[in-house]
Amino acid sequence: MEESTLVLKDDLGRGLECLIENVFAIDEVEYYLLQPCDTAVQIFQWQETENEDESELLDVTDEELKTIFPIAQAVLAEQNLELHHTAFTLTVRGDLPEADPDDIIEIDNGDVDSCGEFQELCQFYHQEQAYSVFAAMEPMILIAKLNGEGQPIMLSAEEMDDLQPYLEQLLDVELAEEEV
Repeated sequence: MEESTLVLKDDLGRGLECLIENVFAIDEVEYYLLQPCDTAVQIFQWQETENEDESELLDVTDEELKTIFPIAQAVLAEQNLELHHTAFTLTVRGDLPEADPDDIIEIDNGDVDSCGEFQELCQFYHQEQAYSVFAAMEPMILIAKLNGEGQPIMLSAEEMDDLQPYLEQLLDVELAEEEV
């Protein structure tokens, strides 16, 4: 059976091809639970802390990303991975290397319950600044609906908050079915 996909577009017209993991309706509105076809990644810069034995990861600004993106592409290409600036996230296409426990780190982006494990795919330098590309160990999940023209769109933060109880219930049901 062929898996169904759809393409989410951002305001800049960039697309993100996603697998449709589930479709559910609430109040006669169909929602799509999606997973990007390619692996979502993030680029961070390393910052030394006061403790010389520790470093912290900082988000890369949009301006920095424009500068370092071609460098990250070239470094990942050496591993037969293609880096793409898709809608809503950066992605890599290709076979990821086997996750080495030494390359997995926990990253906390400051939000409640948003800590996650990430695999470092590569590290590179630009103007003596170290950067790393990380892939999340858990797949990225997105939720979309169709707009008036039948095009898939991401939900607003308010819509996500409204759907939260339904999503938790849906996941509980799916997990219970998997255990049977």
